[in-house]
Amino acid sequence: MSTDHVNSEDLSLPSTQQALLQELRLNSARAVMFHQLISEKLGLNATDHKCLDYLTRTGPVTAGQLAQLTGLTTGAVTNVIDRLEQAGYVIRDKDPADRRRVVVKPVPARSAHIAPMFQSVMKSTLQIISHYSDQELQVILKFIKQCNDMTLDEMNKLKKEQDAMP
Repeated sequence: MSTDHVNSEDLSLPSTQQALLQELRLNSARAVMFHQLISEKLGLNATDHKCLDYLTRTGPVTAGQLAQLTGLTTGAVTNVIDRLEQAGYVIRDKDPADRRRVVVKPVPARSAHIAPMFQSVMKSTLQIISHYSDQELQVILKFIKQCNDMTLDEMNKLKKEQDAMP
């Protein structure tokens, strides 16, 4: 088994678990490619687009808070904010609660054309989830949340390893 790239087929797992792992990998790859296409239409890179998505959903945050939300380094987030500001998608502003701090705010008028790009996928997703009971959706929701937490934990591990490198 390769140590740098693990395939579910290499593991001794029940077939359903192997199939689920394969579908999760496919879902992840297609999500990345989908958002890359959206990003290209917006004139952004995928990381900048997803950071803008966080900002749109959370509202104003500091660069440090955005780094925590995304799992990116603070240096990477500063570069993202610089590019988003240059493209007119965000502004830096004084934090109303603490004038010494700067928050990053999305510019709603600049981002208004993004939501329509997701209408079709949202409609299709709602159609898919309509086939599940509330109890089944609770299980799926718990699974997705655990996967999201695990991914953020893994990103933080990679950052620590990177920071420890000479």
